[in-house]
Amino acid sequence: MKRCAWVNLDNPLMVKYHDEEWGRPVRNDRLHFEMLILEGAQAGLSWETILNRRKGYQKAFAKFDVRKVAKFDKRKQASLIKDPGIIRNRLKIAAAVTNAQLFMKVQEEFGTFDKFIWSFVNNKPIKKRPRSSKDYLPTSAESDALSKELKMRGFKFVGSVIMYAHMQACGLIDEHSKTCDWAKS
Repeated sequence: MKRCAWVNLDNPLMVKYHDEEWGRPVRNDRLHFEMLILEGAQAGLSWETILNRRKGYQKAFAKFDVRKVAKFDKRKQASLIKDPGIIRNRLKIAAAVTNAQLFMKVQEEFGTFDKFIWSFVNNKPIKKRPRSSKDYLPTSAESDALSKELKMRGFKFVGSVIMYAHMQACGLIDEHSKTCDWAKS
């Protein structure tokens, strides 16, 4: 099977992630919240580093229950700094809590975070088929707009590059390479 060039074929988690998740449309708020935390944690790191710690994040962040994470107090956040199962960055941990609180405000306003985020692509996945790794762009007009809106609402670690990665991960942007077998499905 041919896969996108970014997939480390020696890492079964990467292969599974590519084959079963990446670029598949997400219509579930819990998974959107999970990816928001994970993509924010990735800032400055590789996706493989985060994916290898995903189970640690699931445990540390209450299986990505947004209501529980929104209530993480300073003591809980301080305990997470000591958790070797996640990236122990104080700013990223605090951002996850702030983002949980703001995520719930978006849910209140739009009914679901899913409705909000899919509006940035007119509720339809954008399909791109890059020919090589140099054809992958780090941002788009859609990720720029999403990032700007989230920052205006107070979200942290939501720059356009991070939001573009989120949009790819959650299938708002389907960017399997032209030579990838998944591009044909």
